[in-house]
Parts: sequence; C-alpha cells; structure tokens
Amino acid sequence: MSIVVVGTVAYDSIITTSGSIDEALGGSATYFSVASSIFTKTKIVATVGEDFSETYFSLFKGRGIDIAGIDVVPGRTFRWKGKYSKNLNERTTLETQLNVLKKVKVKLPASYTTCSILFLANIDPEIQLEVLSQMKKTKFIAMDTMNFWITSKAKKLKELLHQVDLLCINEEEAELLSGEDNIVKSCKKILMMGPSVVIIKRGSYGAILFHDIHICSMPAYPLENVMDPTGAGDSFAGGFLGYLSTLKRFSINDLRKALAYGNMVASYTVEDFSVNKLVSIHFEDIESRYELFKSITAIC
Repeated sequence: MSIVVVGTVAYDSIITTSGSIDEALGGSATYFSVASSIFTKTKIVATVGEDFSETYFSLFKGRGIDIAGIDVVPGRTFRWKGKYSKNLNERTTLETQLNVLKKVKVKLPASYTTCSILFLANIDPEIQLEVLSQMKKTKFIAMDTMNFWITSKAKKLKELLHQVDLLCINEEEAELLSGEDNIVKSCKKILMMGPSVVIIKRGSYGAILFHDIHICSMPAYPLENVMDPTGAGDSFAGGFLGYLSTLKRFSINDLRKALAYGNMVASYTVEDFSVNKLVSIHFEDIESRYELFKSITAIC
C-alpha cells in the first residue's frame, strides 16, 4: 500500500551540545517521507518557496519519493531555528519564519487521492481537513497535532478526530486535549473522540500505544550517542505506518511490531543532524536493529 503525507518541508537551523547546523533540510513531511520510503512508495504534499534547493528535490527522488505534490510558489521556504538543552529533552524555539506557509491551498494530484494510507502531519487542522476531503479510497488515516492547534482550532480538530483512525501526539498534548492529567485516562478519553488507536510519543522514553482494551508500552532503542532529536517523532510515524503499509490488515500484534519498527527508524534519525543518517540506511539496517532490540527487551 502506498502512503500520502501532508506536512511541512522546511529549512532548519539547529543548535545542540554536539554542534550546530544552518538551513538544513527539515519539516514534518520531510522526516516522515524519508522514513516511510524505507518500507513503501511514499507521496509527499507540501509547499516550498522558489529558494528551495534542487539538491533536496534530488534527495527525495533518490529515495523513490513522489514529489508531484510539492507546490513551489513565489517567496521563501518555511524556516525554523531551535536550541536543545543539555539532555536534549527540552528545546527552545529561537526563530520561526512562516514565509510561504502563510497562505497554503492544497490541491492533490489525481494519483494521490486513491492511496491507501494518509498521514496528516502537524499542520493547521483546516488544511488537514482540506486534504482529507480530497481522498477517495483511503483505508487508514493517521494524524499528528500540537498544543497550538489544540487551543486555537479546537472545533476543527475535534471534527477531524471523528474521521481518523490514529492520533499520534506527545504526553503534554494528550493531557491538554483530554483535560486529564493521567496518561491512561487521557488516552481513554481521546479514543472516545474518534480514533481507534492513540500513540503517545515519549521521546527518549519510547512510546505507548492504546487500542480498545490493549495497551503496549515500548522503550526507545538505547543509544550511546544522540546528536539531534529533531524529526524523531515524524520519523517514528513514518516507520510505524511504513511497516503497516506492507500488511493487508492490522492485528494488535501488528500494531505492536509497527511500534517497534517506528522506534528503530527514529533511533537512526537522532544519530545525526537533519535526515543525514536516514538517507544512508535501508530496510536491512532497520531489521538488524529490530532483531537486537527484541533481545534487549525480552522478558523471558
């Protein structure tokens, strides 16, 4: 099954204790598409400015990613600059330049509208709804969001939640959305809002999946060197949905395994800046780390 992702393609400038990088390839759709392309054909929807580098278009093509949905418009590409704390669990936004994202209208190429899986990355819920309305044969719809949209576009967000199968957010966002201060209570309440699956991203602590009566808690892959956590959540989603795209139907065990694959993909992302590490790996690398992860987390 092929995947469509709608989100941002951006230039990121990042500062961590390991170093810094200026105007590197970033954005939610970027990380997701590079990650999911390890498993399946991926189509990307985003808006960039005239200053977007041909080198990065070539990078997408080199990973087999369909870029027909990237709209190039007059102006500058979205830019974000951030700095991470010493433990990399907290970050401070130093600068945000929306640029071409101030006015985005999404028209999907006809070949995108019949894809089986759709991932609505972290963007305005109105744009997410606009994209969803153009899809025709989607079998599984997943989405991400953030605090800003939860508070500023609550009505549109709840309208969207009734139409998706999976919501992937962090613990703080789950508590804000649900009004609960306990992760289990939060997810039970969110499940009643529409999605059948909720995944809580917990950064270096892994992820937790809630589905019906099932709960699956998965630790992160232990790493000695973490350089840049930017994009880890979107890479996780790309790995999770990328693996599911290789299956005809999903059981709870498939969701558990997908959770592990998502973690493995994200573990590679954080070992370098931007998508530098992701573009150098293949499915065999993910599978090798997955097999080691199974031995690390085995109880019996």
